[in-house]
This record gives sequence, C-alpha cells and structure tokens, in this order.
Amino acid sequence: MKNYGIGTLILTLLKVRTKIVGVIKGEIIVKKKQFKAESKKLLDMMINSIYTNKEIFLRELISNASDAIDKLYYRSLTDKKVNVKKKDLEIWIKPDKEARTLTITDNGIGMTEEELENNLGTIAKSGSELFKEGNTKEKDISIIGQFGVGFYSAFMVSDRVEVESKSIDSDQAMIWESSGADGYTIKEGSRKENGTTITLYLKENTEDNSYDEFLETYHLQQLVHKYSDYIRYPIKMMVTETKKSEKDDKSEEVQTEKTLNSQIPIWKKPRKDVKDEEYQDFYTDKFYDYEKPVHIIRSEVEGRCSYQTLLFIPSHAPYDYYTKDYEKGLQLYSKGVLIMDKCSELLPDYFSFVKGIVDSEDVSLNISRETLQENYQIASIAKSLETKIKKELESLLENKREDYEKFFHDFGMQLKYGIYSTYGMKKDLLQDLILFYSSTEKKLTTLKEYVSRMKEGQDTIYYACGETTDKIDLLPQTERVKEKGYEILYLTDYVDEFVLKCLTTYEEKKFQNVAEDNLDLDTEEEKEAIKKANEEAKDLFDEMKKALKDEVTSISYTHRLKNHPVCLTSKGPLSVEMEKVLNTMPNGEKVKAETVMEINEDHPIAAKLQALYQKKDTEALQTYTKILYAQARLIEGLPIENPTEISNLICEVLSK
Repeated sequence: MKNYGIGTLILTLLKVRTKIVGVIKGEIIVKKKQFKAESKKLLDMMINSIYTNKEIFLRELISNASDAIDKLYYRSLTDKKVNVKKKDLEIWIKPDKEARTLTITDNGIGMTEEELENNLGTIAKSGSELFKEGNTKEKDISIIGQFGVGFYSAFMVSDRVEVESKSIDSDQAMIWESSGADGYTIKEGSRKENGTTITLYLKENTEDNSYDEFLETYHLQQLVHKYSDYIRYPIKMMVTETKKSEKDDKSEEVQTEKTLNSQIPIWKKPRKDVKDEEYQDFYTDKFYDYEKPVHIIRSEVEGRCSYQTLLFIPSHAPYDYYTKDYEKGLQLYSKGVLIMDKCSELLPDYFSFVKGIVDSEDVSLNISRETLQENYQIASIAKSLETKIKKELESLLENKREDYEKFFHDFGMQLKYGIYSTYGMKKDLLQDLILFYSSTEKKLTTLKEYVSRMKEGQDTIYYACGETTDKIDLLPQTERVKEKGYEILYLTDYVDEFVLKCLTTYEEKKFQNVAEDNLDLDTEEEKEAIKKANEEAKDLFDEMKKALKDEVTSISYTHRLKNHPVCLTSKGPLSVEMEKVLNTMPNGEKVKAETVMEINEDHPIAAKLQALYQKKDTEALQTYTKILYAQARLIEGLPIENPTEISNLICEVLSK
C-alpha cells in the first residue's frame, strides 16, 4: 500500500523533546519524556477525532500484533539463528474485570528500547511501513500497518497504556507507559520471551459510553469476528463455559481456551476445497439471512488494482429493502482486516441487493483505515463488479430460469428503476435482465424473447398497463390487438411504462401502448370507413362533449373494441396509467392525461346514442354520455369525481 507522506508530515510536527532523568529505583532507570506542546494537540486530535468508532482500537492493536508476528516469521526465513515454528505463533486477549484492564499479547519480534522510542514515542512513524520498504523483494509480505497511528487508538478507551516488549535482538525487556498527552516513561521490564504485551487501563463509564463492554468476553469475541476474523494467526482467549460433570451430572463453569478467529478467509481457499454448503453457511452467518442465496459469485482479478470477491444474490428481499433505511454496500477488507462494513461506492443502486465482500491489498486507505483515500481505485473495482454481476445474472436467467424468476419477483423493481433513474443511460446494461408477463405465453418473458416471437414484418412491441395481469387481460383496448394475433406485454409495476419510455426502442422495435389513440391496426379500407363514420357523427359528439366539458379531449367511434361499448385512450406522451402513478406521488402536482372517449361503432349503444340525438332528447343523451364516461374510467381504474350523481343517473335509466 502507498504512503502519501502523511507520516512524514506528522513526524515533522511530533519530534519529541526528551528529558532523561536518571531516577534509580533499585536497578531500574525510569526515563521520563514529554511531548512538545504541538504534539499534545495532535495526539489529542488522533485520540478524539481520527477514529469515529471507539471499538476500532481492538482491530488496530490486533493488526499491530499480527505485524509483529509477521516480522518475526519473515526474519526466520533468512536468519538461521531465529528458530520459529509457525504453529506456535499466536495472539492472546485477556480481560480482567477486577483490575479493569484489557491485555493484548503476541509472541512476535518485539521491540528494543530504541524501537519503543521510534515507534511509540514518535507519533506517526510506522515501523511496519519501514519494514515493508526494507523488504520490497518479498512478494508474500502482507504487513497491515502503514501510518503508525493505530496504537494511539488505545487512548480512546484507556486512561493509561502500558507496553512491555522484548525484542528478539535484546536480552532486556522494556516497558513503555503513558497516560496520553502528558508524556511517557520507559523502564526495564521482566518479560523473558520475545514479543509484546499491551495492557489497557480502561476509562470509567460515562453517561454516553460504557467501557465495561470491552471486558465482556462475548463482546470481545464479536469484535474479533467482525474486524479481525481473517488475521492469519490464531487469536485466543480464555472463556467460561458451562459443562456437565461426569460424576454427578451437575453443571459447572470451567475456563477453556478458545480460538476466536477463522484465520483463512473462505474466498482465499482453493475453490475445489470449498463446498456449496460452506458458502451458504458463510452467507447466512455473515449477512444474517435465514435462507440460502439464489446465486454465488466468486472471482479474482489481477491488474492495477487487484482484488478478490465473494458475492451473493439473495433469494428474497429484506424487510426494509424498499425503504430509505436500507443501506447498500459490500464489506471491504484489506489484508484480512475489515475496513468498511458497507462500502456503498462498490455497488450501483440498481445492484444494491448484492451482498458480499471485496478483499484488496491495493486500495489506499486514510490514516484511520476507516475510510478510503483514493476513489479512482474503488471506482475501477465497482465498474468491474458491475460487469461481472450483469454477466452472472444473465447466466442465472439462461440456465436457472426458475431461480431467476424467484429473484426477479423481489428485486426486478430495482433493475427497472435502474433504467428509469438513469434516463435510459443504463439500458444496454439492464434491458435484457427485466421481465414482463406475456399475453400469449402466460408467463414472464424477456424483451429478447418477445422479439424472437414477433410476426414477420411486425415493427412494434405492444404493451398494456394495469394493476394485475387479470385486470389487464379484461381491458377493452386489448381485444383488437389479441384478435389480430399480436402478443402484448402486461405491465403491472408502477415504474414499468416509464421504463419503456426511457428505452424508446428495443432492437429497433418501437413500443406501443394499446391504449394510445394512435394505435394503428386497421386496414386502409377500415381507416377510411371509420373516418367517414366520425365525420357523419360530428354533431352528435359535439353535443355529447358538452356533458363532459373538459374531461376528455374528444369523442369518436373506434374499431379497436370488439365486445365492449366504450374505452378511454390517451393522446400525447402522458398515458392514463402514468397519470395514476404520478397523482399518487407525495407532494406532487396533480396531472391529467389528454384522453379520448372511444365508442364501439358496432355496439348497440352507438345506435341508441344516434336515436337520442335524432329525437333531440338532449337530457337523455347527456345522461347516457356521463354513464358511459364513468364506465370507461372505472375500467381504467380511475376514480369517479361524483359517484352519487352517476348512481342516480343509472337508477334513472333503469327505472324507465
């Protein structure tokens, strides 16, 4: 990982002014040292500002312990005098409620007095970074630390910190101790084995913070599982477990040694060694789902920014998925350490349902290792993931149709919204992933499948909108289209028609709402005949329109209806269905589609209207007109503004 000079910058500010006072206590010489005034301010900033989450301190101290063990192990590969068995390398956590201390111990390389001075006495000087710089030829080095400030996160939860360390290169252990910005002391210690023990003297509880939780073994196990589960060395702790006695069958509490971390991430294990059940168990445990995922994606990418991924397509939507409370994002790891629990930048909104992890050693982190430093790396990974997810969904659609339709039932709306929210810019990415119900297939179909079944010479994809497929199937406007043998897509989601408007075309085929007034299914002879009929009935329609005023743009005869007497069609870009959707939006202005009331020329009602007009029974004609219009609105699922009036008019007609 790159160091962008922040260590050098802070190091310049934090050179330590040393007061070495030879205070002899027996044979122990305590060396008192103080930070400069500006160092105190910067240390206070590090403790209280750099880290946003207090629990991060455990991640940082465990990462430092892992680095120390790494250094010892790599030293043993080149120095025959250092005899180390990898199986013996470990990290220990020990809470002590009575003393209010938390201890983290490792058997790594340890630190000499000079290294304690350099690594702890000088803020922002990273021993791990220097180690990496000196071992650039080692490909497998995976040292975590880089900024030299992680240790100071301990002061977020501690009043005092004591570090006892014995270097592999020294016979004498040393103790570094500090209460924060007031300075620190260094004295001789008694540790015999190489390694480091960090003891935190926890703060007293406050109204806002409970530090007691960092003494609870259950909570410590949770933190290790969350942040440090994939540290390569075992992290151990003594825990109390209840067991039954073999003698009298009574329960007793016993202390047992427990390894808290998994060590090897499942996504780093050879694929042949991982069963599907293990992936499923990992998913349900890590992402708190009670059902196994519908699809698993594992990949490894090498390049300018290398990374590994393990992604999951859930089989169902969480309860809050379509609410503002839902948080998208993938878990971001670096060198086995959790950096971000939900990195939202890795997923676009239309793929926000994806769960999983991304593990990369190449992403640049900020000084706290809680957020990212260079967005172009994340943007590059996100772009690659977008392509990968699309291909995997296409594969699922093609090879496991039933599973895909189950997935689409819960998440299809999000895919459609991806087209609509980007004004069609993402149509090439998403258009082949969306499904609609087919009037002829009686099941979900893709646009590609619809086009493959189109009649020779057909250049239009027909669709109709409504609340359910059954209601759409009964719409008067669908009669003529089905009679002509054309397949209709039934759109039931509120966003569907907006999506097709954004697509504009698919494979050069235009989309046509069967309820639009410009539907063109008539022959030239039929067009001429209906035109003549409308011209002859112009005066009739003018009289009828007086009853409806501005409710409709016009009234006309149509050939689109077979059995139904009347329907509404729309003119212009705003359809009746879009009017319904937009008028349900909160705080939105009410809109109204331009509509035409079309009357079936071959239905007996057409003759009745003509008879009323010929008899100059204006009152009856207006009554019939209002009833027909109310009927057309009800068929479309639109409200009637004055249902009492319509009810009375119907009773009036029935009583004659």
